[in-house]
Amino acid sequence: MPHPRPPPPPRTPSPEPAGRRLAGPGAGAVTVAVAGAEFGWGSSGKLSAVLAALRGRAARPLRFVGLASGLGRPLLAEHPIDRWYDLPGSAHDVPGALTDVVRAERVDAAVVVLDGAAAMALETAGVPTVFVDSLPFLWTEGDRSALPLDVSAYCAQSCVELPAECRGVLESVRALHWVEAVIGTGPGAGAAPAAPAGPFRTALVSLGGLRAPHLGDWTPYPRLVVPAALEALAAYGVREVHVAGNLPAGTAEQIANGPASAPVRVTAGALSHSAFLRRLADCDVLLASPGLTTLLEAGSLAVPTVCLPPQNLSQIFNGRFHSRAVRRDVRVVWPSGVFAEDEALALRAAGEDAALQVIYRGIAGAAAAPDRRRSTAGAVRDGVLAALHRATPAADWGGLTGSVGTRGAAQVADTLLGILPRAPLPA
Repeated sequence: MPHPRPPPPPRTPSPEPAGRRLAGPGAGAVTVAVAGAEFGWGSSGKLSAVLAALRGRAARPLRFVGLASGLGRPLLAEHPIDRWYDLPGSAHDVPGALTDVVRAERVDAAVVVLDGAAAMALETAGVPTVFVDSLPFLWTEGDRSALPLDVSAYCAQSCVELPAECRGVLESVRALHWVEAVIGTGPGAGAAPAAPAGPFRTALVSLGGLRAPHLGDWTPYPRLVVPAALEALAAYGVREVHVAGNLPAGTAEQIANGPASAPVRVTAGALSHSAFLRRLADCDVLLASPGLTTLLEAGSLAVPTVCLPPQNLSQIFNGRFHSRAVRRDVRVVWPSGVFAEDEALALRAAGEDAALQVIYRGIAGAAAAPDRRRSTAGAVRDGVLAALHRATPAADWGGLTGSVGTRGAAQVADTLLGILPRAPLPA
């Protein structure tokens, strides 16, 4: 059922220097640790939005220390993270490493996006922690042990539908705060949707952060999807495309120079968060691997959006939510031989990982054999082209964002600032 929009809520690893040191422990600033899940770029996009909100709202000087988040650090480069700490690969060693960082940096509070283990370890180390959960609709009893249900503040992002199997888990949260969408605000965000300008001529293809835990080879998805999407864009009549994401080494050059790109002018490469928002605001249409943060940011700018086939479990939900909200079938699904979405959704009762294995195996298998790869890519190409034609008429492209609001970053920032007085100040 739709969830009502909430009101605003009143052993030491080697440090990696990251720019000019702004303040040190004991220098008078309040130290906030930040961390995001190593699963795509959604967590880092949300951290970027929260950091921007904190810097604009804090009455006291803040300094930031980054934990892990190696995949997303490029997205956060424009923020003044004092220094980054890598964490051990073994989950057993993470609590001890975090305790050492907390002591060395005299951490006063933390904000963590989707990394439940880090949030629990920080609380155990005595750090009041705000946990940001952008996927509350995903969890079942099989995920309970991985969620930080007892943190100082658990900020769950409002969703258009909360399945019954999720509610018992969320009811167990000690300090639950429902917040609006935690997204960055690009130029033109919140403005009224522009009148349709005719056929699309410029496009942004967004893959996000492609790596995921326990996924040894993350290249099958871009190898299947990107050439197919470019062929569809060329057939539609788009003339300029940028492909954004952490593409495999050499893939950007192959995309820009490959036959799938002709006659389209193609550029490729990762973008910082602010650069992505600027590029998004300037394009005619977005083709997105349907990460929720990307869909919400596109909605805030009323950008026409086609959902590429899902990479993981949450993206099945995201694509369905988006098409329903904009009242337009702009979702591309995998051929049935890759995997069946309903089967993956049913498996999540045993926890997210059980469903992910079906998804990952299906995508890898479709990319492995040349004949199967060609047939799968052809089906994706046809699906993208059909969705582009369905997207051309005017639609309520802000429908998804409108259903959950856009003030979540400020609400999370206020929640964090609200627990700082209870944290000890640096000596």
